[in-house]
Amino acid sequence: MRPRSSKGSGRAPGDRQPAGSALDAGLRLLGRRAHSQAELGRKLGRRGYAQVEVRSAVDRLAELGYLDDRSFAEGHVRRRQAGLGPLALSAELSARGVDRQVAERALAGFDAEAQLASATRLAERLYARKTYAAYREMLDAIGPKLLRRGFSPGVARAACRAVWARTSPSTEA
Repeated sequence: MRPRSSKGSGRAPGDRQPAGSALDAGLRLLGRRAHSQAELGRKLGRRGYAQVEVRSAVDRLAELGYLDDRSFAEGHVRRRQAGLGPLALSAELSARGVDRQVAERALAGFDAEAQLASATRLAERLYARKTYAAYREMLDAIGPKLLRRGFSPGVARAACRAVWARTSPSTEA
């Protein structure tokens, strides 16, 4: 009967050698979804590859055009901007190891008009869940949710105002 954990096997969890090269593992990871250079490097390191091999694989994948932080950041913003504001998107990109300047360039395409449209769609979905007696009650309930999703206070207020104006019989603001 084989042991269920590595505790009794005499081998530390970090001692096992990864199968294949870091370059092959990187290609497999990129086949599933796009990664930033730093994110892919961290994943390969966690899989047990030596830092020199990880750096070499990341450099080679970037050289071949499979790994590009700029296009990764732009794609991430494009995919996630429907439900998140620029502050949350910037934080996500930072957590994935994207350089601040690269992230700012990717977020530049998410202009104020697009932010307001995204926040308004989100506010409409949240508004549909509950009935509010007054604008202020709606703003107090939905506004913080928009802020947590990375929208600025001004955009959150404007989105709530737009939803209230379209859905409320009285225009109490």
